[in-house]
Amino acid sequence: MQCRRSSLCPNSCKSLLPRRTTKLINLLRYRDRAVYPSDSEADPCSGVEAYQRYGALVLPMLGEVGAKILWRGSVQQLVIGPQGEAWDDVLLVQYPSRRAFLTMVSRPDYLQAVVHRNAALSDSRLIAASAVGSSF
Repeated sequence: MQCRRSSLCPNSCKSLLPRRTTKLINLLRYRDRAVYPSDSEADPCSGVEAYQRYGALVLPMLGEVGAKILWRGSVQQLVIGPQGEAWDDVLLVQYPSRRAFLTMVSRPDYLQAVVHRNAALSDSRLIAASAVGSSF
């Protein structure tokens, strides 16, 4: 089962995330212009600006559930992957547990903030990962 960016489906994600500390890899592709719902009061802006609005609202929530951003960077080049696949940014976020992630994405204020994320992105991936050991 795949979680869609439009809902970040906490119920179906429940079985997908490990119970212990997990890192979520976010692959982000921005729209040139953000696409808000017709009933939104948000001012027109670029996809990048809409994602910045989302980030400003979500950053305190991350701290409240014990999560933190470990790394964020701009994609320079896709070295291995499907032809034509392109990402703008990569974000690595660590959550102390599955419960912390699910608690955050279920909050009413998060559900209001995610409108900016949805408006900002033309495509995204959210990949849960955990450590497998020290040897390759």
